[in-house]
Amino acid sequence: MTQDGRRLRGLRSREAILEQAVGLASVEGLDGLSLGRLATATGTSKSGFFAHWRDKEQLQLDAVDWAGRQWAERVVAPAMQAPAGVRRLFALHEARLRFYSEGVLPGGCFFFAVQAEFDDRPGAVRDRVARALREWQKFIRRQVAQAMALGELAESVDAAQLAYEIDALGEMVIIHSRLHDGPASLVHSRRAVLQRLRTLCPDPTLLPED
Repeated sequence: MTQDGRRLRGLRSREAILEQAVGLASVEGLDGLSLGRLATATGTSKSGFFAHWRDKEQLQLDAVDWAGRQWAERVVAPAMQAPAGVRRLFALHEARLRFYSEGVLPGGCFFFAVQAEFDDRPGAVRDRVARALREWQKFIRRQVAQAMALGELAESVDAAQLAYEIDALGEMVIIHSRLHDGPASLVHSRRAVLQRLRTLCPDPTLLPED
């Protein structure tokens, strides 16, 4: 029981540090993570901190994985409650916008921050970020393909192209909401994806009018 208790406390400590790390990285990038700062923010001793991570790169890799799990829980899982097809595809975009509007992360989006940081830097962290982004794109494409298979999107739709457009319209919110038109960017992004899907859907009544 004592060992189980220690293991549970260790897991909670690790998760608390990763939550802080992902939040900080959404603003300052992964290179901005300071081991000492994270230890202080979570009330973890430096010796306890280094019991979890042997070096900064491993912390960065684990932060990427933690951010991916957070995205799956806060964006993907709620969307999967919607009926398969075009409604689920739109629910996925709405869940993403809700993640941003609720300020889950202080910088808005972990992956938006770190992809710009590591896109030209070969190494394990870049590879991990790239893999996460590829999996996200593949997931959107699968939802498009499923909607096509159900007859809820026109057969002429290019699944990869539509997935790219939906992702880009979501990503643009991160820039515009902070530097340009604030909350209006959420409205514009939602409307743009909705109108695009309604145009391509043989039965647009499956989707909201606005």
